[in-house]
Amino acid sequence: MSKTTTTFAVIITAISTCFIAQPASAQGRFDEVEIKTTKLTDSVYMLVGAGGNIGLSVGEDGAFMIDDQFAELSEKILAAVAEITDKPIKFLVNTHHHGDHTGGNKNIGKTGTIIVAHENVRKRLTKDQFIKVFNSTTPASSGAALPVVTFTKDITLHINSDKVHIFHVDPAHTDGDSLVHFKKANVLHMGDIFFNGMYPFIDVSSGGSIDGMIKAAERGIKLSDDKTKIIPGHGPLATKQNLDGYHKMLIAARDLIKPLVEQGKSRDEVIAAKPTATLDEVWGKGFMKPDVWVGIVYDGMVKEE
Repeated sequence: MSKTTTTFAVIITAISTCFIAQPASAQGRFDEVEIKTTKLTDSVYMLVGAGGNIGLSVGEDGAFMIDDQFAELSEKILAAVAEITDKPIKFLVNTHHHGDHTGGNKNIGKTGTIIVAHENVRKRLTKDQFIKVFNSTTPASSGAALPVVTFTKDITLHINSDKVHIFHVDPAHTDGDSLVHFKKANVLHMGDIFFNGMYPFIDVSSGGSIDGMIKAAERGIKLSDDKTKIIPGHGPLATKQNLDGYHKMLIAARDLIKPLVEQGKSRDEVIAAKPTATLDEVWGKGFMKPDVWVGIVYDGMVKEE
């Protein structure tokens, strides 16, 4: 198995464990994780470890981070940031509430970093969150782990000689998703709206749906050009072409599953029909296996009826 494949396997395992209560003996699951840094522009970086991909802007104004993975990785993440800049992390944006994107809040928040997020992210972090598809509950957060600045529609930061537009999209992956657009740097962080090269997880328990994912992906496409560097929530750094292919896949999957739902078939019957078989070879090898993916899309469609 190649090093790249091994690293990807660790990431996928970490994503899945963020939704499932872990015993103390499992805390060592991150011991082998390395934080990999990729320079995208003179001021913007992408950091990959385990969990959601991190965006980082550095400059005279300080550091600005997007998402922070798991609490167990905070020390490694902060060390990686320190290798890039000696400035403190001034702002941290949570693209949504899931633990593989907000687990480090409690550690980074204690340093004086201002955490920013959509108001639904704070609401969900303050309460236990049950995710039906994994039959798991994530305990509530408190104190320094919570966003101190929230917004309903959008917010703009003028930092490190760039204009950074952070804006909420209608319920898609969850009901608190935000995209982060660096206008000057031409970098777009999409959070878990975008799983590059694989079926995404849609958190129906938190208001997500495939129609919302499609519309949110369209927002990202409209903001992008052939030179835009797109940071997905999971998967490798992407281009507009990658995002466009992913968007087309979402539409195809919806159009394959929806007729079966409209025919009144049960969840098990829809899964057994394998409606996404023509897509699975390309998109079904990531975190979301085809049967699980079809079941999630089904759940979202039935919930919306």
